[in-house]
Amino acid sequence: MFVINVILEVAQTADIKSVRENLRRAGELSRGEPGCLRFEVYQDQQDPRTFLLCEHWESREAWETHKQAEAFTTIYQPLVLPRVTRTPHFCDRIE
Repeated sequence: MFVINVILEVAQTADIKSVRENLRRAGELSRGEPGCLRFEVYQDQQDPRTFLLCEHWESREAWETHKQAEAFTTIYQPLVLPRVTRTPHFCDRIE
């Protein structure tokens, strides 16, 4: 299994609503992709500018393929990434 958690911080408060909706749609599409075991999008209750993506993929190759799919190429990359600071965390599941 390949796990990545991504922390996104929206740069401009005015972009929060747009980023939220685009992440919701990207998550929905990503969950339907081959090799996606889990794709969850969270928004911080204390700081609405902060989002967390929790992604579990069957393999790193499945995640790499995801980066060529619609969710990434038509939503995440052009509509979300320019509006956020992105901090990825590649993780090993301990339990």
